[in-house]
Amino acid sequence: MKQPSRILLQTTIPTVHDDWNIGRFSLLRDHLASLRDNHGMPLFEVTARDREPPGAPDSVLSRIDTTPFDQLWLFAVDTGDGLTSMDCAAISRFRRRGGGLLVTRDHMDLGSSVCTLGGVGPAHFFHSKNQDPDPSRRAVDDTLTREISWPNYHSGANGDFQRVDIALPLHPVLSDSQAPDGAIRYLPSHPHEGAVGKPPEDPTARVIATGRSQSTRRAFNLVVAFEPSDAGGPAIAESTFHHFADYNWDPSMGSPSFVSEAPGEALAHSPEARRSIRRYVRNLALWLGGRPVDSPPA
Repeated sequence: MKQPSRILLQTTIPTVHDDWNIGRFSLLRDHLASLRDNHGMPLFEVTARDREPPGAPDSVLSRIDTTPFDQLWLFAVDTGDGLTSMDCAAISRFRRRGGGLLVTRDHMDLGSSVCTLGGVGPAHFFHSKNQDPDPSRRAVDDTLTREISWPNYHSGANGDFQRVDIALPLHPVLSDSQAPDGAIRYLPSHPHEGAVGKPPEDPTARVIATGRSQSTRRAFNLVVAFEPSDAGGPAIAESTFHHFADYNWDPSMGSPSFVSEAPGEALAHSPEARRSIRRYVRNLALWLGGRPVDSPPA
């Protein structure tokens, strides 16, 4: 019987109450910890933490390649100083030794400290660093929150959900045997998602899911997958950490005071969308842990 896959849920900021600290991802943590295999045993052992104060290497991230963790889910919620060079080097070594890695950020330059991560970093495009190579996509999309510039794709209100367009062939993390077409079709929406894309020189990477702006109808990338290879373990680059935040799964959980947009309530009224989102999280954790995702739901 396989041991539970050990997952580290990790933010790139210290524990600050009025910010996107790790406590604001509690529904994700609890859902992962609740999943069981066909024998009733836990599939995942979950640790959730914030980083230590910036300015020095984090005691866990800077040596994560020497820890027993199998997966790192990195929520880059900093303004540019969340990871040191030692942190990035260790995370890159972690993936090279076969560790599963999910890296997600948000609009504009939020989370831009991930740029130097080996392999996955170049998949994240920001306003002032590693800009999208397509100039046509360097434009404001969400015009409601004017202080936020590109990239800021408007997929809907926090608390609502968006329809996902699948890039064929269907990737395992997007499979859903309970859906009519066998695919994940819904993710939480957010008023200003970031930008991700396939690094041009990485043959292991491809865009697997796209969304569509509610403001401009422009298509934008939601998820980039990196297949495991001799260069490293499986990895995912995702357009926004709001796909996983408590506030987006259930706005009654609250948000930091700087969030100004009114939340929606569509997700609360759609059991199918809620099930789809939790299935996606399960698929991610199984795939990043090197396990098949086509077994019956736990």
